[in-house]
Amino acid sequence: MNGEQPYVSVVEPLAPAIERVKTVLFRPFDLGKWFVIGFCAWLAQLGKQEGGGGGSRGGGQGGRSFRRGGYSLEGVVQEAREGLAAAREFVEANLVWIIPVAILVLTIMVGLWLLFTWLSSRGRFMFLHCVVENKGEVVVPWRRFSQHGDSLFVFRIVLGLIGFIIVAAGLLAGYSFLAEAATRGAAITAVLTVVAVILGIFVISIPLLIVQKFTTDFVVPIMFLQTVSCTAAWRQFLTVLSVNKMRFFLYLLFQIVIGFVVGVLVLASVCLTCGCACCFFMLPYIGTVAMLPVLVFERSYSLCYLRQYGPPFDVFRAERQAAAPG
Repeated sequence: MNGEQPYVSVVEPLAPAIERVKTVLFRPFDLGKWFVIGFCAWLAQLGKQEGGGGGSRGGGQGGRSFRRGGYSLEGVVQEAREGLAAAREFVEANLVWIIPVAILVLTIMVGLWLLFTWLSSRGRFMFLHCVVENKGEVVVPWRRFSQHGDSLFVFRIVLGLIGFIIVAAGLLAGYSFLAEAATRGAAITAVLTVVAVILGIFVISIPLLIVQKFTTDFVVPIMFLQTVSCTAAWRQFLTVLSVNKMRFFLYLLFQIVIGFVVGVLVLASVCLTCGCACCFFMLPYIGTVAMLPVLVFERSYSLCYLRQYGPPFDVFRAERQAAAPG
């Protein structure tokens, strides 16, 4: 195992990744194979698009507060103080049914999170199997990589709990400071508290997001190759990462470029089809099948990049050896 190679590029894997997309999806074109691989990709992506934001309704009253207060922070703080007091009174007056409902909702949410995380952990190996082996299979990789998926599941649960604790601690601390500032009418303190909490959570979350990215892109393929647990695969990956920090930093930056280009292409397809493509992209599973060339490319790109660090990290090694003459 060689930790540092004489030459590693973020550009050169583009061509073999595109070629892999052609091989897996278009040589020959098989709609049934698309739907099978799309199902594995859908499992791998399960839970990623859950939860969305909708804060447009809340902006109306905030805008009125600024207008009534002449864009005064004191007016906003006053409204926040009144809102906190009203919310506290409501909760205290309805604890009899709020507590059991909250426990039920929390139990359902945690159960769904565990289920989605477990299924997607299995799905990542299933999708990887389809891309590497150029096969549309579900049952074979589901059984073959059951232990791999369970190991990845445990790792992701621990990582998710760490992220939850960080976010929850930040929100609780921010809420306590915000409540105190609202009570005292300290407008500047309230605004600075909100900004500090958002920035703090964002900064602290960056390492967790990088760990998630590296786990999917590199640790899962190492588990696939070496038949080891997630922690053991991470130890192997760290031997490479420790001596190639700038190269992997450049990889992350190039991933942003790839994401931007993919976003432009998707937007262009939506515009060219007068929004019809957007309807397909938004449908569960069907949208994944429609986006399959992009997903196969992204999966293939990380694999082609990783193999530059030596044969122990080349998931396509057996295929090339079989294709070699003699």
